[in-house]
Amino acid sequence: MDSRRHLGGPADFWPEEAREWGLIVQRASQLVKQVSGCDRVYVIAFGEGARHLHLHLIPRFGSDPLTQAWCVADLYRKVERGQRPGADPDLFRSWMTGAREVADALMAGTPNSVER
Repeated sequence: MDSRRHLGGPADFWPEEAREWGLIVQRASQLVKQVSGCDRVYVIAFGEGARHLHLHLIPRFGSDPLTQAWCVADLYRKVERGQRPGADPDLFRSWMTGAREVADALMAGTPNSVER
């Protein structure tokens, strides 16, 4: 998820942006949880590559120790270095198809609903 306006992080939001961002993060997290079947959704902002707010919504499965707490950052680094494969393409496509089927209904009612 990217912010519409260029800013470094939530501390730079205008009040209305903060309210909208919170609601959209909640709905997007519900979407990830619904389509993936995960137990939790981690919301992580890595912003040093580009000083622009963008969030990663990461499904957390209780049965997968590679997705627990800080291990997920290690997993990211291993995939980036080519030491582990990325997400399974077929599973990713399946999740995206499911997300497209339910996103409009889930995001309905958010201020300025997510732009596509």
